[in-house]
Amino acid sequence: MSIPSLQIGDETVKIPILQGGMGIGVSLSRLAAAVANAGGIGVMAGVQIGYEEEDFYTNNDEANVRGLRKHIRKAKELSPDGFLGVNIMVAVQNYREMVQAAVEEKINLIISGAGLPSELPALVKGSGTKIAPIVSSGKAAALIAKMWDRKYQVLPDLVIVEGPDAGGHLGFSEEQLKGNHSFRLDEMVKDVMTALKQYEEKYRKKIPVIAAGGVFDGNDIADYLKIGAAGVQMATRFVATQECDADDEFKQAYINSQKEEIGLVKSPVGMPGRAIINEFVNRLDKGSIPVTKCTNCLKPCNPATTPYCITEALIRSVTGSVREGLIFAGKNAYRINKIVSVQELMDELVKETEVALST
Repeated sequence: MSIPSLQIGDETVKIPILQGGMGIGVSLSRLAAAVANAGGIGVMAGVQIGYEEEDFYTNNDEANVRGLRKHIRKAKELSPDGFLGVNIMVAVQNYREMVQAAVEEKINLIISGAGLPSELPALVKGSGTKIAPIVSSGKAAALIAKMWDRKYQVLPDLVIVEGPDAGGHLGFSEEQLKGNHSFRLDEMVKDVMTALKQYEEKYRKKIPVIAAGGVFDGNDIADYLKIGAAGVQMATRFVATQECDADDEFKQAYINSQKEEIGLVKSPVGMPGRAIINEFVNRLDKGSIPVTKCTNCLKPCNPATTPYCITEALIRSVTGSVREGLIFAGKNAYRINKIVSVQELMDELVKETEVALST
């Protein structure tokens, strides 16, 4: 059975695989363009995307807007016919300016999590840019759909349901993740589809639901397609690709990781994250790491009380200082054993999915 395409409003994406946005600097124009050229949705991470700009520390907001524009333009040059997106966290200080810049650059899709994207429909009004919130429950999906329906008379073009096995920041508390709670992604996807049904009927519009968090191979993809998901989001698998924008040492950290080395870490923004437990994380367990310079990047972060600067920790890792940096990774990162091209990975995933859909 052939893998189905992904329909997002009037746009058709050949392969229903969305490459998750990974910051800082892990998924930029090179990786996103390669995924888009291979038939999927290539996504750039907007968080601190201007970290290579000369005035990053002195003019952070403008550096990030400039960096975002540069990478969108570069991705479009590399993939002129591909479907490209950018992940812009609601928690960033200049959220509105970042979204407006992405819309002006005619990005295909804006994905927003880490907060309630209440303004997003207004910011893209009149453009061809699609919008997709990230949720972790049917309740959250219904809240956003109800809000957007009431205020703007629009619905999400796509909804991403992110489960607890994802890398990076998670939409669950530490107590939920470590307690007796059971958060199964398949049940979460069904819950979201049920919550959105009344709005789909009202607008006579299908809202594609995307399963994310721990999706590793074609068998996983087929499982989610079989229960009604329109596609999947995968991030971790795309780190170990030749086109990934991170330093090779970052990619090797994934390949060298062991199952027991992937765990939860505390984030300065208040929610737990999943990362590779390395020297940096072990150092954090012994106490806070003083912040020497601050870009005022995230709304909930206070440099006077934060246990460490997440921007500095992520920049160190993505540029190759993996022992001194934070390496976000999904629960299944340890299963990766080699670096391949994006095209090879996409071909493998499609083949595995088609075999699994036929059985």
